[in-house]
Parts: sequence; C-alpha cells; structure tokens
Amino acid sequence: MSEDLRFRLLAEADWDTVVALEHAAYAADGLSEGREALESRGHSSPGTCFVLELHGAVRGYLLSLPYPPLRCPDLTRPEEQRYASANLHVHDLVIDEELRGRDVALRFMRHFREQARAQGFEEISMVAVRGADILLRLLGYRAHREVAVPACYGRRAVYMSMPVTPPAPPSAAPPSAAAAPPA
Repeated sequence: MSEDLRFRLLAEADWDTVVALEHAAYAADGLSEGREALESRGHSSPGTCFVLELHGAVRGYLLSLPYPPLRCPDLTRPEEQRYASANLHVHDLVIDEELRGRDVALRFMRHFREQARAQGFEEISMVAVRGADILLRLLGYRAHREVAVPACYGRRAVYMSMPVTPPAPPSAAPPSAAAAPPA
C-alpha cells in the first residue's frame, strides 16, 4: 500500500470528495461545517492544505492555515480573515474509515510537519475532538487547557500545540571545558 499512497496539495477538483469525507466523519456528532466553511479555510492558505491519495483516489485530507497561537476558527462560519502567523493551525484531518489504524494518519502528519518546516512555520496547533488528545500527546502535542475552545467543537475538545522542530536536548559542556581556567 505505501507505494500507492501519495500526499499532494489539495486541488479545486478535490472539494466534492473532501466535503463528503468531512460529512461522513463529523455529521453524526454535529461537527460538520459544510462546504462553504471548509472551502473558506482551504482557500485562505492553499499551500498548506493537502490530500491523501491511494490508487489515484482521494482518501483523506488535511486543511491547515496560519492562525494566531492559542486561537482557533469558529466552525459555525466561514473564514473571513487571513492571518500572518508562525503558527500553522491544523483545522481538520480526516482519513477514510477503511484506512484508519494502518499508520496512515501518522505518515500524513509527518509529511505535513515536513511541509510546515520547509515553509518556515515554528509551531503547529489543532483542536483535538472526540478524545484524539490522547493520541496527540503521544505524538508530542501539549494540551492548553487554559484555552477556551468554542462550544461548536464539542464538549471534549482540547486545544493543543507543538513546535515544528522539537527543541534540542540540553547539551552538557565537555569535561575539559569545565576544568579549563578562564583566559
């Protein structure tokens, strides 16, 4: 499967499939935004929105846009403003149900993080819904319980973020440097 799996930028022709995937993933929980809102987020930052293809068919998508840290879009209305921010907010990540549990989401997130790094973003944020915060913590995301997530995300929504490039571990000075007399 991995040789047939490909990530690419979202194209205008992909919107029907993206809307269908989003509806299938979120409508039952009352979290579906609808086409106008989804397209508004994708159009606000086309260079940071991607689809996952398998055998030439779109089977997942990731919508992201520069957004101020510790804030998130309102699901009840389209995006009206573009932000200049070093924070890249993952607004939505959906993978076809048949592909879940096969490490596809992790590969998609790795690809996304590489793209964010290449484009100069410093931080990635997202709102985890339906308990996804547990998995995101394992991936290095930090929960920000101090952020009041709008009610439209559901009652278990958690704002999370992580640096695009993980911080380097503290380095110890070489023993010889510590023992050297000051010059």
